[in-house]
Amino acid sequence: MSASTPQDDVEALRAALAAEREARVAAEARATGAEAMIAHLKLVIAKLRHDKFGASSERGRKLLDQLELELGELGATVAEDAAKAETTKGAGMPSPDAPVRQRPVRGPLPAHLPRERVVIPSPTACPCCGGKLSKLGEDVTETLEVIPRSWKVIQTVRERHSCRTCERVTQPPAPFHPIARGRAGPNLLAMILEAKYGQHLPLNRQAETYAREGVELSVSTIADWVGTAAAALSPLHALIVAHVRAAARLHGDDTTVPLLARGKTVTARFWTYVRDDRPFAGPDPPAAVFYFSRDRTAEHPKAHLTGYAGILQADAYAGFADLYAPNREPGPITEAACWAHFRRKAFELAEVARAPLAAEAVRRIDRVFDAEREITGKKTSERLAHREAVVTPIVADLHAWMEEARAKMSRHNDLAKALDYALKRWVAFTRFLDDGRICLTNNAAERALRGIALGRRSWLFAGSPRGGERAAMIYTLLVTAKLNDVDPRAWLADVLSRIADHPASRLDELLPWNWKRGAERLAA
Repeated sequence: MSASTPQDDVEALRAALAAEREARVAAEARATGAEAMIAHLKLVIAKLRHDKFGASSERGRKLLDQLELELGELGATVAEDAAKAETTKGAGMPSPDAPVRQRPVRGPLPAHLPRERVVIPSPTACPCCGGKLSKLGEDVTETLEVIPRSWKVIQTVRERHSCRTCERVTQPPAPFHPIARGRAGPNLLAMILEAKYGQHLPLNRQAETYAREGVELSVSTIADWVGTAAAALSPLHALIVAHVRAAARLHGDDTTVPLLARGKTVTARFWTYVRDDRPFAGPDPPAAVFYFSRDRTAEHPKAHLTGYAGILQADAYAGFADLYAPNREPGPITEAACWAHFRRKAFELAEVARAPLAAEAVRRIDRVFDAEREITGKKTSERLAHREAVVTPIVADLHAWMEEARAKMSRHNDLAKALDYALKRWVAFTRFLDDGRICLTNNAAERALRGIALGRRSWLFAGSPRGGERAAMIYTLLVTAKLNDVDPRAWLADVLSRIADHPASRLDELLPWNWKRGAERLAA
């Protein structure tokens, strides 16, 4: 074998350098493509979160979680590739022709978080000549860090004293505990309740987490705390129910929940009724009430809305029919249909069957949604004026097209069934044109039920009817707090620490919207 010449070594180095350059360019191209996809996904997710009507409202519920998962995976992939590239550059000579990856500009860390200064010791003398140093300034690098959850035992000491004159023994009264003879503080109880019903973490998983942190709590003990805390919070639940039932208009809906029954599960129901006057600039705070039932018979909404005689925005569930009866006491409830349900039927045909007429129906319905979007949050009078001038002609044009298209279809046509769904209820569908309080959709109720639908996979089933009723009560508290932009855990912790000693006549001060105003005044 002949010995290699210097010329051969040079050629080999050139080939290696060219291969390395091509590999780096390819890696940078892949990173650039991933960054473009990340930017695109962020834009799509932001749009899905922003849009409440139209086509995105249909795709959003199905795609938002999937897109966020894909965004997380792409972000992790780009970060991993960048870290490997930095390691490679540190080990060898960087290629001068390789493009430099542009990192996104990071926003400042939250200003309300406490700052801990860690000062790196500076040299006492100039490392070059040994001369005296004078400070010119400083560079500060901020890093977000978290302190692991810590547990502590609070010892409340009550000293006893005796009088040297009369020998009477005095002692301060025992402090209030959220749970009588219990050893759980209000913050711990609030954490358990919010984790179980807000984050859908069953008690057995919570117990395992606490055990890993060095605190052994049995599931039965935590369950006792949950039941006792629910009983303590029941007066607030009653106030929220009364507030919701006093609304002039409600959103109503239900969703399924598996219920354990004799070794198997049966399909039970969670119902919700939401008061939200913000779309028409109403002054009253929003709130939501939840109920649990073993089935979906008409008896349940009749019991839920006993004595109510306002407007009910809901789907076409037959169980609501008795509520709209003219002879109902104390009066019939006014039906307002949901355009999102109507649009969904046409949208599914346009998406799956690729039916041109269904696509045309969706396009015409979207014109109504587009016109309505302009008056969200405005006063009732402004909404009525806009609807009379802009929306009513669009709806009339849609109705004429629907009747003309329906006359050319057989009764077995799927689109004909979708059109009949609206045409047979056209009075309920067009009632919003004459009442500024009525919304176009029932999305407020569907958003309230979204957490339950997402959590079903975690807690699998309700263990008993009492457990379902207790869950409905806690959902009422948590969802109402979120509707009022209140942190549920902080609110529950404060309420549990005060509710026993709070005067019953001033219990409304602890409701989320009043509690929020009090907290804002204290902060100011």
